[in-house]
Amino acid sequence: MANGQWYPPEWPDRIRALAAGTLTPVTPKRAATVMLLKDTGSGPVVHMLRRRASMAFAAGAYAYPGGGVDPRDDDRHVRWAGPTRAWWADRLGVDEAAAQAIVCAAVRETYEEAGVLLAGPDADSVVGDTTGPDWEADRAALVARDLSFAEFLDRRGLVLRSDLLGAWTRWITPEFEARRYDTWFFVAALPEGQRTRNASTEADRTVWIRPAEAAASYDKGELLMMPPTIATLRQLTAYGAAEQALGAAPGRDLTPVLAQARLEGDELVLSWPGHDEFTKHIPTGGAPA
Repeated sequence: MANGQWYPPEWPDRIRALAAGTLTPVTPKRAATVMLLKDTGSGPVVHMLRRRASMAFAAGAYAYPGGGVDPRDDDRHVRWAGPTRAWWADRLGVDEAAAQAIVCAAVRETYEEAGVLLAGPDADSVVGDTTGPDWEADRAALVARDLSFAEFLDRRGLVLRSDLLGAWTRWITPEFEARRYDTWFFVAALPEGQRTRNASTEADRTVWIRPAEAAASYDKGELLMMPPTIATLRQLTAYGAAEQALGAAPGRDLTPVLAQARLEGDELVLSWPGHDEFTKHIPTGGAPA
């Protein structure tokens, strides 16, 4: 039985074009996504959303809240708690301005798509319920990009809690893809007093699910996922509590994972270094195997 690996039908032609030198890779955009965890009696569960069938990228696939970096968050002052911007710059492999924007993107997207905000009045607290109409107005302004996240935090006098995030892994969309992202994956725990909801216009369903259960459904072909999503789910199965996963994050390798396509005899081989399960063999005149 086929698994649920997301594999667009246009990939073989684009891979061949890249190999032939007729396809110029698109520069990837910076992005961030968050694996939001909460503990249950049977272990941690992770918040996932299913992308609408109408989406141009990864339609129907299960993913985590996430999206692109807003360049307006690069240099504006943000009230900040936790590791310094310099620490984050070293951890993420970027400069300090970019580090701030990437962390802001992780927190903003979690708020935009799940209604959960990793920020509070001071360095030791987080906001409570964020479902009121005034919060919703600000969330809608963020989604529309009428308001930057830095401006939102400043308006509400909030401190960004970078200490509630752990950088987990980094994946870059393959060079042959039409839409490319350089994505940092973070892990976080659901703050006490907050609750998730499907606040995303890009998702038609959200679930809290045990990583092992989601991975098993992927293996059966029941849940469609992109390689980095199923890879991180498998990694999360090793932890019995959200705090354990957060504690493991600082030791994780953030070397970017980038798919490679090469010609071997009469077939193209698509592979993700360190992740053999995603390898595809594509006959020069046929479908992938």
